[in-house]
Amino acid sequence: MGPAALVLPVLLLPLAVAAGGPEVLSLRGSWQLRSGNGSVSLRAEVPGCVHTALLCRGLIQDPYYRFNDVMYRWISLDNWTYSRTFKTPFDVRKWQKVNLVFEGVDTVAQILLNNVTLGRTDNMFNRYSFDITSVIQEVNFVEVRFLSAVSYAAEQSRCHKAHSIPPACPPPVQKGECHVNFIRKEQCSFSWDWGPSFPTQGIWKDVRVEAYNLYHLIYFSITPFFAKSAQQWYLEVESIFDVVSSKPIAGLVTVNIPKLQTQQTFSVKLQPGEGSIVLLVNINKSAAVEAWWPNGHGKQTGYNMTTTFMMEAGCQIEKFSKVYFRTVELVQEPIPGSPGLSFYFRINGRPIFIKGSNWVPADSFQDRVTYDMLRLLLKSAADANMNALRVWGGGVYEQDEFYDICDEIGIMIWQDFMFACALYPTNQNYLESVRAEVSHQVRRLKSHPSIILWSGNNENEAAIASNWFSIPYRDIGVYMKDYVTLYVKNIREIVLSEDKSRPFVASSPTNGLESVKEGWLSQDPYDTHYGDTHFYDYNSDCWNWTVYPKTRFASEYGFQSWPSFSTIEKVSSPEDWSYTSNFSFHRQHHEGGNIQMLQEIGRHFKLPQSPDPVKKFKDMIYLTQVMQAQCIKTETEFYRFSQSEIINGEGHTMGALYWQLNDIWQAPSWASLEYGGKWKLLHYFAQNFFAPLLPVAYEDKGMLHIYGVSDLHEDHKLTLRVVVYAWSSLEPVCTLAKEGVTVKAQSAVPIYKESVSDLLERCRNCTRKSCIITFCLVGEDGLQSPTNHYFLSSLKDAVGLEKTRLSASVSQQDDTYVFVLQTTAIAPFVTLDVGSIKGRFSDNGFLMTEKKKVVVFYPWEPTSVEELERSLILTSLLDVV
Repeated sequence: MGPAALVLPVLLLPLAVAAGGPEVLSLRGSWQLRSGNGSVSLRAEVPGCVHTALLCRGLIQDPYYRFNDVMYRWISLDNWTYSRTFKTPFDVRKWQKVNLVFEGVDTVAQILLNNVTLGRTDNMFNRYSFDITSVIQEVNFVEVRFLSAVSYAAEQSRCHKAHSIPPACPPPVQKGECHVNFIRKEQCSFSWDWGPSFPTQGIWKDVRVEAYNLYHLIYFSITPFFAKSAQQWYLEVESIFDVVSSKPIAGLVTVNIPKLQTQQTFSVKLQPGEGSIVLLVNINKSAAVEAWWPNGHGKQTGYNMTTTFMMEAGCQIEKFSKVYFRTVELVQEPIPGSPGLSFYFRINGRPIFIKGSNWVPADSFQDRVTYDMLRLLLKSAADANMNALRVWGGGVYEQDEFYDICDEIGIMIWQDFMFACALYPTNQNYLESVRAEVSHQVRRLKSHPSIILWSGNNENEAAIASNWFSIPYRDIGVYMKDYVTLYVKNIREIVLSEDKSRPFVASSPTNGLESVKEGWLSQDPYDTHYGDTHFYDYNSDCWNWTVYPKTRFASEYGFQSWPSFSTIEKVSSPEDWSYTSNFSFHRQHHEGGNIQMLQEIGRHFKLPQSPDPVKKFKDMIYLTQVMQAQCIKTETEFYRFSQSEIINGEGHTMGALYWQLNDIWQAPSWASLEYGGKWKLLHYFAQNFFAPLLPVAYEDKGMLHIYGVSDLHEDHKLTLRVVVYAWSSLEPVCTLAKEGVTVKAQSAVPIYKESVSDLLERCRNCTRKSCIITFCLVGEDGLQSPTNHYFLSSLKDAVGLEKTRLSASVSQQDDTYVFVLQTTAIAPFVTLDVGSIKGRFSDNGFLMTEKKKVVVFYPWEPTSVEELERSLILTSLLDVV
């Protein structure tokens, strides 16, 4: 447990009257911005970037409008300079050290103060601190001279003589820039298959002047551990200082957590230079510590903690933090009856099925990503019963607020380091930059209980194993060596030394311990018996569960859809409103994506044939969303019902993270939340397929199987209700109630099995084409699952489906709005859309089998009954013509 804390009476400290804490001057706000040749000059906000500054001053249109991503390429190709004058509000001579600190510079820049070059930046993910003690004056002129990221990346690639580092450029369909792997910058800012190319330049995070004497606190982190032998929680409190005094500084540090009756005082000594002190704080054994739990598994209890540094010369620092207690283990061990190893997470000793999605940057321009935007998107994830998100390795390490919100609402984070779908250089300068980036990010983020895993990269093990870049066999060894150098000898080593509290994997997908055994690069990282898998298949029938891998953990899988018309309308003009317009092709950055969606729709639905092009476009959008939701429902339910069984050595699936949660702009993509936060049908479906209690059906060799899937912590005796409807009537054809069904805690168990032909025979007048099966689980105390359904045939072949008259009445109830829907016939995929009114419904895209249904609308901004009535569009499958 480490040495007992040395507690000294505070009176021993010689409290000389010296300067107090540091002086901090923020340089946020208004700067001057000018283009390379000075022809464009304007005022610009910091934090910010060139694009948003130009937009703000009305010098360009919305960069997301129509074809502007290509029209505005010139902005990224120019070299811009930010500058400003500032007065120093304090007497510079009184301070031993004055620093100019940039929390984030995007990306390649020369920093000057009073025409003296302080240094250079080349990594968007690093924090840069420049000593300006000898340069600062009463009035100062600071300049940040940027170099185009595109030119810099190309130049780095040209200078890299050792061997080529593929890929050189993105596929043409992405309309992107080349050599992004040569620059430590948001990888998708050079384009991706769901996003535009906007290689930004700017000061994207805080910038300030800091002046201090003696010592200054740079990083502060708290990591909880549970000592099993002692049955006690303890905290590792780490403080990293810059000590400018020429001799050691002694003092006392007091850590106080009132709610846990825990207070400890430590005697410490800081050595000159940059150094850290680590304190082990034992939590009072008689205090009942409430652990932090993921969404759906318990509370997210946090405790207020105050850390006071009382050092010689009376310079006192007080640090207020929130501390959370939770443990995380990644369990990889043999499974009876199966080759390979398990791959699942235990939180506080409890195995947790990971339910969620993958996070990409919420905007191409990070200064537009506000706290409210993050909260809305993350709350939408939690509201859809998600407990986890993977922060994907081609974006950015998210802002502090992102992780604060996840801590608060119980969203676990699988955190990638920012390397994706590429090979990377390993020359000295590059590695040094990466090492600084990794230690900065781990120090910054490791106090967050929400982060449960560090992962070295996205798909780079697979890229080498599957030889994505057609590297000749004789050369592959060089790239394997580079891989181990970067992710194992550098990134992993730093992570392990900085953070012993959570697991690390080198890549995703990976075979975990098996990959390690094979020298960190397995022959087949997609092996279902180990680790995690990514799976995409746009050619098979997505309703057929047998095409999906029975994996240990599904960390990426998905299908595309279009965002709703109200979202597209904002960035397009009427001539764009067709599925085959130039705009529709331009916006699709995934090769053949629009056609793949049509093919997938065509398997089970009739394609729109309306003579009105705009109606046809809207029908297409609706069908892409229906198809996407239905595909991912089928695949996710397959992963959920596979959690407790092993079939032919495969199974025990313990995670389902579909690709992707959110959108970076208004375009067809795999997202379930549109740009701006509007829920696609998939997100409404996720609310159900991730429900804590759910019956799931699938068919195998003519037999219908229903499983009871539960994330609840106790076994429940429930009733399974199966109701069969004919498409032509709102009256059930037959119902069956199976009572006393035991659904086990945190597992998936078979609860019903019958041949489809027997079932149809029992429900006379039923054929596969004329009937549909619905089912739900009901228990005592109002415990109830969502109602699920199983289609016995494609809907394009359904017999008896008739066009319904759907109507809705709207009324206000406190802060919400109630929509009472009525139908004259069974209606599949009933969708309510209120255009660009911000908010979400309690349910959407549902199968309506009763005359009346009540749906609640939760507005995100003020609206009215009149506005909602005016905007409402009701659609069901038969409205598509």
